[in-house]
Amino acid sequence: MSGQKLTSSEALREKYRMERDKRLRKDANDQYVEIAGKYSDMDEDPYVDPGFSRAPLTDETDVIVIGGGFGGLIAGARLRDAGIDSLRIVERAGDFGGTWYWNRYPGAACDIESYIYLPLLEETGYMPKEKYSRGPEIFEHAQRIATHYDLYKNAALQTQVTGMAWDEAASRWIIKTNHDDEMRAKFVIMSNGPLNRPKLPGIPGVESFGGHTFHTSRWDYDYTGGDVTGGLNKISDKRIGIIGTGATAIQAVPHLAEGAKELFVFQRTPSSVDVRNNHPTGPDFAASLEPGWHKHRMENFNTLVSGGYEKEDLVHDGWTKSIREIVFAAASGKDITKISPAEFMALSEQADDHKMNSVRARIEEIVGDSDTAEALKPWYKQFCKRPCFHDDYLPTFNKENVHLVDTDGQGVEAITPTGVVVAGKEYELDCLVFATGFEVGTSYTRRAGYDVEGRDGQTLSSAWEEGTRSLHGMFAHGFPNLVMLGGAQGGFTANYPHNLDEQAVHAAYVLAESKARSVDMIEPTKEAEQAWVDEIIAKAMMRDAFLAECTPGYYNNEGNVEARSRQNTTYGAGSVAYFKILAKWRDAGALEGLALTNA
Repeated sequence: MSGQKLTSSEALREKYRMERDKRLRKDANDQYVEIAGKYSDMDEDPYVDPGFSRAPLTDETDVIVIGGGFGGLIAGARLRDAGIDSLRIVERAGDFGGTWYWNRYPGAACDIESYIYLPLLEETGYMPKEKYSRGPEIFEHAQRIATHYDLYKNAALQTQVTGMAWDEAASRWIIKTNHDDEMRAKFVIMSNGPLNRPKLPGIPGVESFGGHTFHTSRWDYDYTGGDVTGGLNKISDKRIGIIGTGATAIQAVPHLAEGAKELFVFQRTPSSVDVRNNHPTGPDFAASLEPGWHKHRMENFNTLVSGGYEKEDLVHDGWTKSIREIVFAAASGKDITKISPAEFMALSEQADDHKMNSVRARIEEIVGDSDTAEALKPWYKQFCKRPCFHDDYLPTFNKENVHLVDTDGQGVEAITPTGVVVAGKEYELDCLVFATGFEVGTSYTRRAGYDVEGRDGQTLSSAWEEGTRSLHGMFAHGFPNLVMLGGAQGGFTANYPHNLDEQAVHAAYVLAESKARSVDMIEPTKEAEQAWVDEIIAKAMMRDAFLAECTPGYYNNEGNVEARSRQNTTYGAGSVAYFKILAKWRDAGALEGLALTNA
């Protein structure tokens, strides 16, 4: 089918199946390995001076928040709003920012509109400079939030949690760290984040490479020269290889191509790359906004990208444009609110075919070499993988010094002391860059970097050995006064900070109500937890067929859509419905499903 323009749905479905099947692997997430051994320094913090030390902390606060990314920052802000002053944020990095502290690769920027992606804009009085903010501005906004809400006060930065245990007699959590701390807290909010632990591909020989290496989340500017804006002026005599063609590589590859003598891009599965069209924020736009605009705009975007109906598209970007093409254009003038679910699905599939055909056609228009263009085409439905938006990535492959090494879905065969092997051919390299992302599908405690010991010594890893168990994705039976943000069994939206804010509001409400009602301990009942698990599994089946058809990736547990992944997934009816469940629960005021122990 190479080079053919597939127009019928039947032909596309067959092409999609063929491309999916060649990428299926039995090892699923086990194909990735932990950062260890030779590459253990890839998990270190290169942005602080080594040797930081301080006296151990043994004090007590009402709330400890673990994680200083957007989740921890929003939680801290909402706790402050709820009148909770006694809190501490513990963060292993040298500053707040999370993903945007670690990711300083050239070209780093958000791919969600900055007016909805950056949290707490109205509260902090900030207006982003562009429609899509760049990494440094996002990092600065994280610092702005921390300053605005006085979260630097009492914070424990450069501090890695090594374990935490529930003290039943005192009804307190004891948090241990790499600084010999034994902090005590009445409540703990875990916001470790899904994008904090780099991962490496388990390619044979991955530790044998003798040249220079680094992970994109620990970019080595001492080696490449330049900075986050580009200008990589130290690699003009280097042969650079990069493994990974996801959202990070899409942004970094054009800069590597500009600086390197030769660049080899090793691809297993191409990303869907559509128009970005960034532009500065106009003064008229900022002046036109009325109070409450930020939440309204987030909700408008979330409804649209969740497949819902809105009369107006406020964001009008690549994400919502895709939805318009998949839903509204497909409806051909029909009232979208009145068509049957079956008709809606049929129209959506037709429009998806049209959309992805246009993405593939754009590649043919931009990339001069027909074989390279063919290899860059994504053969899957639009939202099987996170879509990307960039205006410089595809033109990069027209440069003479840039080589796409497509692995036909099989991935890199081996890594040697001198290079990378694909289909029996070795590509000699001076430097190998891993754009292989972060651990997403691994266990919660592995990603956190520590285990949690609850009542009677039970660990969270053992409690969740057969799958995640929670109420609302936030509370777990056997782990009193513990709140988790952003994990499984919660909501999923492309605009991740929106989900974090909804959960942070929920957490702040529960903690404030506990204080107001003189409650010493909160914990979900077994019955409430089981009911939520049942709901998660039942709703997960709604997307099983779609995910099973998708090419492997972290959205579908690397192609293994089985019972356990259903339990470990997000709320299947979508984030719009999930947020309404949380709001309705709060409005009822009964804290239903939580057992309360008074002080």
